[in-house]
Order: sequence, then structure tokens, then C-alpha cells
Amino acid sequence: MNKPWLAHYPPQIPHTIDYPNKTLQQFLREAASQFPNKIAIHFLGKELTFQEVYKQALKLANYLVKLGLKKGDRVSVMLPNCPQAVISYYGVLLAGGVVVQTNPLYTERELEHQLNDSGAEILITLDLLYPKAVKMKAVTNLKHLIITSIKDYLPFIKKLFYPLVQKKQQQTIVKVKEQEDQHLFSNIIAFTEEKEIEVDMDPIEDIALLQYTGGTTGFPKAAMLTHRNLIANTLMCAHWMYKCEKGNESILGVLPFFHVYGMTAVMNLSIMEGYKMILLPKFDPETTLKTIQKLKPTLFPGAPTIYIALLNHPDLKNYDLSSIKVCISGSAPLPVEVQEKFEAITGGKLIEGYGLTEASPVTHANFLWDGERVRGSIGVPWPDTEAKIISLETGEEAKVNEIGELVVRGPQVMKGYWNQPVETEAVLRDGWLYTGDLGYMDERGYFFIVDRKKDMIIAGGYNIYPREVEEVLYEHPKVQEAAVVGVPDAYRGETVKAFIVLKQGEDCTTEELDQFARSRLAAYKVPRIYEFRKELPKTAVGKILRRVLIEEVKKRS
Repeated sequence: MNKPWLAHYPPQIPHTIDYPNKTLQQFLREAASQFPNKIAIHFLGKELTFQEVYKQALKLANYLVKLGLKKGDRVSVMLPNCPQAVISYYGVLLAGGVVVQTNPLYTERELEHQLNDSGAEILITLDLLYPKAVKMKAVTNLKHLIITSIKDYLPFIKKLFYPLVQKKQQQTIVKVKEQEDQHLFSNIIAFTEEKEIEVDMDPIEDIALLQYTGGTTGFPKAAMLTHRNLIANTLMCAHWMYKCEKGNESILGVLPFFHVYGMTAVMNLSIMEGYKMILLPKFDPETTLKTIQKLKPTLFPGAPTIYIALLNHPDLKNYDLSSIKVCISGSAPLPVEVQEKFEAITGGKLIEGYGLTEASPVTHANFLWDGERVRGSIGVPWPDTEAKIISLETGEEAKVNEIGELVVRGPQVMKGYWNQPVETEAVLRDGWLYTGDLGYMDERGYFFIVDRKKDMIIAGGYNIYPREVEEVLYEHPKVQEAAVVGVPDAYRGETVKAFIVLKQGEDCTTEELDQFARSRLAAYKVPRIYEFRKELPKTAVGKILRRVLIEEVKKRS
């Protein structure tokens, strides 16, 4: 197929990559050999070398095999960003298992569905989540719980004070005893041997990960991501960031590893390239600013809401963020205003990328250094990645600049949905992944997303794309966050509603925003209703949940 974007690739980025026939766990083994004494993880003052991470992952792998884990068995890992999350991920893979990344914020209903759907028989989680985990044993196929605590990987002084902090924050101290069906992570690491495990695996065919992707209706589905899928996307990422030095960068891990973006762009990339991971268990603007100033990470993958929160922190000017060289923003559209302000403050590069869980996740990005960066574009496809726009009218490939559905194909695209053949057939056709996102490609091969197919608003016969309206609202100096949805309208069918979060200390009227929007948008695109909020509903990675806002509107009406 025609790939006009390749003409814009800088010479440092290859058009195609030679992917090694390896599994993910082999990269940890190699990192431990190449950088044995280099710091792999910094966590709240505690540090682990690559060799220590590998040895501890091996110990966990041996213990899992002792519990009866066989090749292809699923293990649920329900942890925030902490050393145990990395050790558990690679420990499961070393044992030949399949990781089921599980959000610690899940309700019991969501957790029950995921555990039953995946068939996981082992759950690795925090002591704080132990009561929830015990309940799951009664309603799922879980046979074993492996319980850890944040204090297990804290420096000595912090470990002493942790029970007091835990009691103050959680109003309780959870104590877990070793039993036949529940096991302490700390004991596993202390007493299990670390012998090598050989499992015959096919990187191209064997699944490494079941990654659940948020369902727009009903329960989420699990994307089956193979070792090759994840290795390909991580190598693409490394080649895209060609000025970064192997073994000589540090990366801020604030994106949760239970989200595929944080898992690929922070954890797997760090293991593959020998980078130091600076882990934060949750995003807090002030803690993040202090961490950047003190530990000076050079790479900072994030989401727009993370950068927005930092830019709007009242004490931002008191922090030095100049260590940051590279930020790739994902999970949601990056407002141009945010990009420009963050680059001005850090002196680094902040670019928008695009991807989805089913593609491990990245398929497109703007160039960081030598290639042209196009304002408002998600950039161009990554090496070995094909992309095109399918016309909504004809079902054929769309013309240049014609809006249609974005479809992609490449080695990072999933094998399919776990136990969902009908859903798989609906989105995977002849190797092409139908993304559900509406966009267009210009004559140079740069791609632009206008919105989710399902989020498009049709008002009075006009197609309105929420992202375009949101971009304008973000330009208003008093607006911190904006989300635009379609609401029922007796006359127009749908009309445009904007949910607004103002910057701290600001006051703004509906009339002021209306006048601002009318000066920049065609009349039919201007929001007819504004609602001011203190905050907007978001995913764990910071993506604003439009569908939650739409459900609220439906309930009210």
C-alpha cells in the first residue's frame, strides 16, 4: 500500500524493524546480565538493581510453579505502581503464565467479572485489598491469594512509620496470615530458590497478557496480546526515541502499569533499554513535581490531564522541571495549548501519540526531533504499521482529507478478544483493526483524529466532533478542563453540552464562554448548555470519561 508518511521519517528511524524471536521475560534476563548493578527501580527511596529484580521475579516464578501454575495459566496482578508490580509481571511470564492486569480500583462486581472471564486461579494483590480479594474466592475460580504490602519495599525508616500512616489514611491496619491458600509475598522472596525455569514458548503465538479494555456498554473485553505484540510495540517506541541512550535514562512511572500504555511505555521500555524507573503508586500533582525536581527523570510519558494538573499547580514556578527531555502523551487528545505551555516550562519535547489497547497500544505519534511536527495531528504511523481511513459512506478507502474510520495493521495488533469470537470478527478484518475512531489523512500522510465514532454529535443534520469544540474551550485562559457531549434536543435531535472545570481561583460565566466559542466556531458547533464542575470523571490513567457524563444526562432527562 502507499505510505506517504515514510517520506517524512528522519534517517534515524527505520521503516521496518527486525524483531528478535524472544519472549518478554528474556529481556529482563538480558538486562540483569548487561546492567547487573544498575538501578532498575526507585520507589519512595528504596532502590533495586536489575539483577535484584530478575532474581526476585525468578523466585516468584518458582513459587507459582510450586502452586501448580502451568504454561498458559492466567494470574491476576492487582497492584499499583510499586516494585512488586514489576516483579509479579515478569515472575508470571518466567513461569510460563499469562498476566491479567487488574485495576486496584475495580468494584467487586467488575473484579468478579474479570476473574471469572479470564479464569485466573491466582491473584497477587495488596494487603489493603485483602478483604475484597477474600470475597472473590467465594464467587470465582481463585485458589490462591498472594498478598504484599507497600511497606515490603520501603526504606527502613519509612517501613517503621508505615503502620501509623496506614492507620491514619485507611482507618485500619490489615494483617494477613500465611495459610494453605494465601501466601505472603515477602516470605516468597525471602525463602524461595531462584533456579532458572525453561518453558517452551512461541513469542508470535503465545499470549503474554490479557488486557481488559473498557466497554462502552456492558463489561470490558480482554485483548489477547502476545509476546511479539508487546515486544514489537516496545521496540517501535525505542526507535522513535532514538536520541535516548540505552542504559542511561530515567523514566517517571506515574502512568499505572495495569493500563497498557504505562506497561509498554514505562515498564517494558525500561526493562528493554536499561532505564531507571522512578515509580509513584498514584498521581498527585505536588508529589510529582517534587519527584521531578529531586530525582530528575529524563522521560515522562503521561496523559493530557496529568500535564494539565501540573501546569495549573499554584506553586509550579517553584519547581525545576528542566531535566525532562521527552514526553509522549497518550490516552486522550492533547490540547495544543497544553503542549506549548509544558514545552516552554520544561524545555523538553511533548508530543501527542495515538493508540488503543488492542494495538499494545501505540500506532501513531508525531516526531520528537528531526521530522516535522504538525499542530493538532496524532502524527504518522510507527515503523511496520499500516494505516488508512475507511469511508463511512462507501466502505472503501477514503480520499485524502475525507473523514472516515481509522483502521490499522501491524505486528502490535492483538490476536483477538479472549473468548469473544463475534467481537473479534467485528473489529479484526483481514488483519486490519477497526479502531472506532473518526479521522482523516492529509496529502503528506499525517493523521488527524476528529473523534470517537460513537461520540459524534448530530445536531440539526450537522456532524459535530466534540474534540474540535473542546480544543477551542481549552484556549480560554480560565478553563482547566473541558468535556463536550451530545444531549437530546426536541428540535435539533441532539445539541452540544460542555462540562467545564475552571482553573483555581477563576470565575467565569456562561455568557463569557458562549461569546468566546462563537468567535471561533461555526454557530451550529457552539455549546448551547454549560455545566461547571469541580472535577470530571476520569479513568485511572486520566482519560476523561465522556460516557459517564452522557449516562448522567440520560438519567436526568
